[in-house]
Parts: sequence; structure tokens; C-alpha cells
Amino acid sequence: MNINSLPEASHDAPAVRRPRQRVRVGVLGCADVAYRRMLPAMAAEPAIDLVAVASRTPEKSARFAAGFGCEPVVGYEALLERTDLDAVYLPLPAALHQPWTIRALNAGLHVLVEKPFAVSLAEAEQAVALADARGVLMMESFMFLHHAQHAAVRKMVDEGAIGEVRVFTCDAGIPPRPADDIRYQSALGGGALLDVGVYPIRAARLLLGDELEVLGSCLRIDREREVDLGGSALLCTPGGAGARLSFGIEHAYRSTYALWGSEGRIEIHRAFTPPEQHPPVIRLERQNHVEELTLAPDHQFARIAAAFARTVIEGAGFARHGEDILRQAALVDAVRSRARRVDAAAVPALTSRTDRP
Repeated sequence: MNINSLPEASHDAPAVRRPRQRVRVGVLGCADVAYRRMLPAMAAEPAIDLVAVASRTPEKSARFAAGFGCEPVVGYEALLERTDLDAVYLPLPAALHQPWTIRALNAGLHVLVEKPFAVSLAEAEQAVALADARGVLMMESFMFLHHAQHAAVRKMVDEGAIGEVRVFTCDAGIPPRPADDIRYQSALGGGALLDVGVYPIRAARLLLGDELEVLGSCLRIDREREVDLGGSALLCTPGGAGARLSFGIEHAYRSTYALWGSEGRIEIHRAFTPPEQHPPVIRLERQNHVEELTLAPDHQFARIAAAFARTVIEGAGFARHGEDILRQAALVDAVRSRARRVDAAAVPALTSRTDRP
């Protein structure tokens, strides 16, 4: 699905919804992450009324709706035509995020969109311009940003726990999925960069700031399916602090980052998808000293659901979310455009060898 021109907000377009106490939310798509993580969080959030769930098939919408006490809807357009919604949550495949966001914005609805918001900077610019014109909130759903462990890391860095930050390293990877998984479908926005590579990029922005430059990158390409299976990127700040990022969808599971400074090092594991009962551990290494700080468990899905509802109700601060979407999309585009592409089939991956001297 392609949208080649920006739909302009017309005078007869539906008015933007302005809830005062509770945000009435519809769900556009029945993704697994929605059922397992986001919908339970939304259903438990006092400031959200989960009204309806839409799918292309009646069986799936009925199953999702029954689990959360809301109404099943067949067809995405039918959901957007409802008058009892203030916002939609959009967990569709990546290539469908921007086109259906455009339609939701034109219906006067606020939108919480699963990452990545769009498959390119051009798509993101189109949607942000429309959201600004309509005065509607558009938020990219990077749940990890709302987890308390990252605020704790930033506080330690700000207080000088590792001196001046020299290097940020981050790895995000998942094991291979079944052959028909959407991650292997280029038409749906598949590939490792858009699926898991966006996490290290967003984490680098969180901890090093928004003036990062992509110096180079590499993508391992499946030519037959026309998707990238993994990659790496090197970025730096204007002050010379480096970021080394790695990601993939044919890897042992990994979700970790570290900050190496002039006086020490901080590392965390389960950086992006910690279970809500998981007590995060921050490891601090200094000369002749190692300390592990265990934090209380936190529920990042509940936190982002509450943040989205609060922002909609307050009716302020919408623009910064659009700016954040554009900065993220620009870096993803830069990693893609600067990449050396390696044919995954033509060049065998390195393996451990027992015949080395």
C-alpha cells in the first residue's frame, strides 16, 4: 500500500477528539504483541477505555475482543468510521503503519503506532506534517523508553559514575522465525533493521543525544527474500563519543547495552523487553570495584499506555513526539543509505573452528 501525496486536512474533515478524563481507544490490527502485552496494559489503565478491536477476519477480531471485553470490528476502515473513539493503537506490519496512520489522522483520531513508525524518513515527514496541521497526537511506541532502569542509568551517568562517556555499545537480536514470518516479507517492511535495529538506534539517541552522525554501516542481505537479516553501524557525537550498534534476526537472543567512560563502565541486560516481574540489574565497573544495583520491577507497557492517555487528555506537547519520530527515521535512513550490503548466501558466516593452531 502506497500513499504518494499528503492528504490535506479539509474543512469538512472530522473534528479532532478532545477527551477530558478517559481516552476511548480502538485497536487497528491483531498482532501478537498487542494481545500479549499492550492490550492488557491498556485494559488496566484507568485513563483508557478499550472500545473495539479491528481485524480483516471476524474470527480474529472476536477472539481479541473477547479477551478484553470490547467490541469486535471487521475491517480497518470500519473502525476508523466509528464516532465513539478518541484514538487508535496501531500494531500492523511496519509497511502499513504510515498509510493507516494517515487515515486515522484524517478521521480526527490520535495515534499510538508500534515501532518503527514508518519505513522511511519521507513517509514520516508526510505523516508528521499532517498531524501538525490537524493538531493530533502521533506517538511512536518505544516502550523501553518508559522503563525506570534507563532513567537510573542516565542519573548515574549525569552524576559522574563513569566519568566522561567515551563509547556506547548496544546489541539487539532474536533467533530465526518461521519462513512465513512478516520479518522476511519485504513488502510488509520486513528485515532486521526495521524490526530490531531501531532499538539500538533509539537507545543511542537516549544516552548520547540527538546529534549523532552515522559514519558507516553493514547489512547482511537475503537476496531471495529482499530483506536484511542483520547488521551493524558506527555512529559518533560531535564531541567524538562513539556508538557501536549490532542487530539481527538470525541470532541468539540478546538485548543489552553498555556505556564505557573515562572512569568506569555501566552495563544492563534485558534492556528492551524486560518482563514486568523482572528486577533489572545495573552493573557498574570502576577501578578495583564492581557493584550491581538491583532495581524494582517496572511495567513499561503500562507506563507508555498511561503516558499516551495523559498526553491526549492534556492536549499539549504533541509536536515533540513528531520531532522525535523524524529524528529516529532520519538515523534509520542514514544507516540504510550508508550500508555496505553483503549477500548472506554468497559469503558464509564465520563459525568456530577446531582446526586452528
